[in-house]
Amino acid sequence: MLRFEVSVEDLLRSRFALSPAMDLCFLLRSLAGRERPLPRSWAARLLPAFERLRRESELDAVLALHSPRGGPDFIAPPPRGLNQTWADDLAVIRATPLEAARQECATAATGPLARDPRVRAVLDSPNAVSRIAGAMDRAWRELLAPDWPQLRAICERDIVHRVGVIGERGWATTIEGLHPSIAWQADRIEIGHFPQAGTVRLTGDGLLLIPSAFVRDIAAHTEDPWPRTLIYRARGTAAQWGEQDTVPQPDALTALVGRSRARLLLALDAPASTSHLARSLAMAPGAVGDHLAILRGSGLLVRARSGRSVLYRRTPLGEALVAGSG
Repeated sequence: MLRFEVSVEDLLRSRFALSPAMDLCFLLRSLAGRERPLPRSWAARLLPAFERLRRESELDAVLALHSPRGGPDFIAPPPRGLNQTWADDLAVIRATPLEAARQECATAATGPLARDPRVRAVLDSPNAVSRIAGAMDRAWRELLAPDWPQLRAICERDIVHRVGVIGERGWATTIEGLHPSIAWQADRIEIGHFPQAGTVRLTGDGLLLIPSAFVRDIAAHTEDPWPRTLIYRARGTAAQWGEQDTVPQPDALTALVGRSRARLLLALDAPASTSHLARSLAMAPGAVGDHLAILRGSGLLVRARSGRSVLYRRTPLGEALVAGSG
């Protein structure tokens, strides 16, 4: 069991962030069979490109850095906040001092793939950092970039939901809602059935919470240079993957309000903006706005401003309609 000792000051400093580099690493691990398997449709679409990249680029050097428990910090640097982009991450990766990268590589690259002469030529080269960064950048552009707008929107909506839970029910409910194995016990967070055991003190620095589209269950960073971090599976990924627990599209609701409006109503299990809905559902923003206006005029949605965004949520009537159509 892993425990985080938490003080009131820690809660005040806790925050959310997004990490494109980390999700790229999780995706590569999934494609290599080391992480949560991808849904069949995603695997069928991405595996041919993944195998081609292994042949044509130096991606195997990146894969060699991933052990069963994770990879080196420099290929997935700590994110700075909610606006983190792949370009931000790539710049930090490219700026890694060679000696620091080599020390991490020596610890991480211990499996059979690390003994491949082609891989060793990359890891032992004087430009190892730039070659690893280049392979990751190509993998990002060919494997993840096309889907990232939708996946990012899912993660952003997850954060909006969690922040709302903090305001309504507090941190304990929010933390326990991240995963069934997490429990809040007085002044500590406990994660059962976790491969890493021990007690971690936050010492007033807060906890970093990162939703991920690809993490298997729950992951954690407990050592520098990362802040103490929990990485959890974002709400809504099941619908994106087309898994068994995806949100249904009941025929009765579709017949009543139309397919597109039914999708929007079902997607609003947490407040979301027009742009977030458009990205997560792969719909045109103008069409989403038109449908939301009709649903709002029918008394099924309300909207409220949150910072610079306008968020929509279901009214009690909208909730009843969705619940009755399941």
